[in-house]
Amino acid sequence: MYEGHLLEGKTALITGAARGIGRAIALQFAAQGCNIAFTDREYREQTISTLHEIEKIGVKVRAYASDAADFEAAHQLAKEVLAEFGRIDILVNNAGITRDALMLRMSEQQWDEVLSDNLKSAFNNIHAVAPIMLRQRSGSIISLSSVVGLNGNVGQANYAASKAGIIALTKSTAKELGSRGIRANAIAPGFILTSMTASLPEETINEFVKSIPLHRGGNPEEVANVALFLASDLSSYVSGEVIQVNGAMV
Repeated sequence: MYEGHLLEGKTALITGAARGIGRAIALQFAAQGCNIAFTDREYREQTISTLHEIEKIGVKVRAYASDAADFEAAHQLAKEVLAEFGRIDILVNNAGITRDALMLRMSEQQWDEVLSDNLKSAFNNIHAVAPIMLRQRSGSIISLSSVVGLNGNVGQANYAASKAGIIALTKSTAKELGSRGIRANAIAPGFILTSMTASLPEETINEFVKSIPLHRGGNPEEVANVALFLASDLSSYVSGEVIQVNGAMV
């Protein structure tokens, strides 16, 4: 039943996909026949590199400079993607930042920036794309949460709150839009080896690895594989769920 490309002829809008997990998801989707619209906050070398990598696969692709935390910008982006591609079948809310600090030392700005870039951005994009999916009577919305959103973490109260909010937003979206054939799910990655984690001290990385029963960090492609499952018809009866990709990390 699922021979060939799982996402043939579909279009995905992926935020923050110039690098890391977002980039891996874009490349995985493209390899499965999906046309790709992806964003970065601004055009830079990584944006162009990702664009060229996807072009090599042979699907239609366009990169957009857009701030996902800006409500009007998110709606303008959805209009432009619809005009360019004709439809939006998949939305991946991946854009996000960290501004770590112990809660009592955390500034209001650090709190506001993370909640805006991580949680408000997801709301903005769902709000912009949902009407398109409603007209199509189909769609898959995938939002990147985190194990921190489930368990909390020292020095990341803002990040944890934003990622917990993603889970609640996902479950509410699934309930509100499910009757029109739209599914919404979240992925909660654990310790994933990206450029962000590569900057951590070796001692810190080793401590993380010790807490993971699989005794290693994950890679972005392993998160992308789960995103592919949620984007495709393989998960046609999966909605309102949170899938952890963490090697049984506790």
